[in-house]
Amino acid sequence: MQTTKYCVILGTFRKNRTYYRLEHKNRANRLKEDRYSKKGKKKMAKKQEYGAGNITVLEGLEAVRKRPGMYIGSVSRKGLNHLIYEIVDNSVDEHLAGYCDTIRVTLEADGSCTVEDNGRGIPVGMHAKGVSAARLVFTTLHAGGKFDNEAYKTSGGLHGVGSSVVNALSTYLDLEVYLDGKIHHDRYEKGKPVVELENGLLPILGNTKKRGTKINFLPDPEIFEKTRFKEDDVKSRLHETAYLNPNLTIIYEDKRGEETEHLEFHEPEGISGFVKDLNKKTEVVHDVVYFKGESEGIVVEVAFQYTNEFHENVLGFCNNIYNAEGGTHLTGFKATFTTVINNYARELGILKEKDANFTGTDVRNGLTAVVSVKHPAPRFEGQTKTKLDNQDAARATGKVTGEEIQLYFDKNLDTLKSVIACAEKAAKIRKTEEKAKTNLLTKQKFSFDSNGKLANCESRDASICEIFIVEGDSAGGSAKTARDRNFQAILPIRGKILNVEKASIDKVLANAEIKTMINAFGCGFSEGFGNDFDITKLRYDKIIIMADADVDGAHISTLLLTLFYRFMPELIFEGHVYIAMPPLYKAIPSKGEEEYLYDDAALEKYRKTHKGNFTLQRYKGLGEMDAQQLWETTLDPATRILKKVEIEDARMASDVTEMLMGTEVPPRREFIHEHAHDAELDI
Repeated sequence: MQTTKYCVILGTFRKNRTYYRLEHKNRANRLKEDRYSKKGKKKMAKKQEYGAGNITVLEGLEAVRKRPGMYIGSVSRKGLNHLIYEIVDNSVDEHLAGYCDTIRVTLEADGSCTVEDNGRGIPVGMHAKGVSAARLVFTTLHAGGKFDNEAYKTSGGLHGVGSSVVNALSTYLDLEVYLDGKIHHDRYEKGKPVVELENGLLPILGNTKKRGTKINFLPDPEIFEKTRFKEDDVKSRLHETAYLNPNLTIIYEDKRGEETEHLEFHEPEGISGFVKDLNKKTEVVHDVVYFKGESEGIVVEVAFQYTNEFHENVLGFCNNIYNAEGGTHLTGFKATFTTVINNYARELGILKEKDANFTGTDVRNGLTAVVSVKHPAPRFEGQTKTKLDNQDAARATGKVTGEEIQLYFDKNLDTLKSVIACAEKAAKIRKTEEKAKTNLLTKQKFSFDSNGKLANCESRDASICEIFIVEGDSAGGSAKTARDRNFQAILPIRGKILNVEKASIDKVLANAEIKTMINAFGCGFSEGFGNDFDITKLRYDKIIIMADADVDGAHISTLLLTLFYRFMPELIFEGHVYIAMPPLYKAIPSKGEEEYLYDDAALEKYRKTHKGNFTLQRYKGLGEMDAQQLWETTLDPATRILKKVEIEDARMASDVTEMLMGTEVPPRREFIHEHAHDAELDI
């Protein structure tokens, strides 16, 4: 069974989607399907011949076009924008090598993107393989200059696949290299060169005084679900890159609208300016603290500042690549920072001998920090580089942080006392809240059996269990009948839960629906400064939101996601939160098999491909389905479709959540007007 992946960009107003990044996964062939099936029956696979003839060899860039998700994460807008980042990262590597100070990124009117830099230019000379080096870079996986530490001491693009992957996934890619006073040209269509080489070298278009590389590419609509670049994400990424490289200027232009949008990103303050920008809407406790050092050949830069907010915002970068899932460099920084603050607190007598140390959460509450490392040989988890894996990065970051921060605090006692005061305040609030939580969640003896809401599963193996949060008693009743009680739990909720973005902590904890979910999940509850949340105690591997495919259902899903993101964010970061995709239609042909259609695009495709008459049944809600239909479409792991909730850009996610779910109306109205062209209306 095919597996499809896609993401929904923040702020896309679809009827059945939220503003979080969502990943669509077909759930076929899972372990638990073998372990449990409907009514306990095991499925037997047909015997098939398997021999040499079944082995397929994908030549050249065919592998990329066949499995694009392996290289760019997904074929949604997230993956689409990643094409730009791959090319820009190569230009940034030229800057890190000392040869480039300006990068131009243009979103062209025809939907293509142009990236131009003034670096050395991609080598165009003859390679030992008997072809121009430039063509080798764009047509061969794992070909590039980043494997040679002499050419690039540090770089973000290390796998040698970035340029070739962009080429493989584009309708066309046009290359101009300005080198030695000449314009060298090449062009590719769907990854294949269409320009004839001259004695193995790229043809020359003419003379120039410029130097560098210019790449124009058009994403392939056969690969991507949508081919319109998401400008907000692109601008955010480019601005981050400018902060991380204070001597670099990035010029951005968007020519797709009636008027060209022109922006220049140049941040001479570097990551100190980045932290100031992150805290521009909050009350700060002290000036930004910045330090830089080197250990084991790894350059470490840190900037931090405390605010009067009760949450932490620590961003990690390696070789200018944002590591959304963190990594060893953040682990080293956090551990050392906590140790240093505790040591100072005891030296100053703020922590007495009998007092317990501040927790890491206590110390980091109110902390905004940017940790940037330059590593000569980084290891990332995956091509998209979301998590750094080098243990030496932890040691280097810890060593530099320990040395530099003590030097700073020894000279700036007032700042130190302000930081410790933040930790002290957070610890007191944490202890108070822990007592409040205990009173609210346990003293009432709030049990599943007594409230009658949760229909739990029989298995206690969390790795195979899943809980469905169902909108309404009607759908909840059908779901309880349809489920496989071995591993599927059903938790009905009535109406729309509290919008936690606008509510105080006592109102949140007093909400009956929220208390039910906290008790059901079993892993506790965290409000930024609490430390009683323990992901290891989670009773279900998957928490699945199952709401109607209408506006009200989308609103309920959004409210639930806001709750998880603000109070139990690890559920999302660890990949435990999903959204069920119930079908919108059922096509009943006069001849042939009935078919469920999950959206209007599927319906349109069915109309074009189906021959003969058919009756169309529309589902207004989950309550209209009987138990068998609900099992087939939404509950059965072999046939259902789930969206996995992911957060790619933590900074943007927090800002967008605050804007869309907060109290300020004008920014929300402006956001809706700005992104109206992304809306898909169901009218």
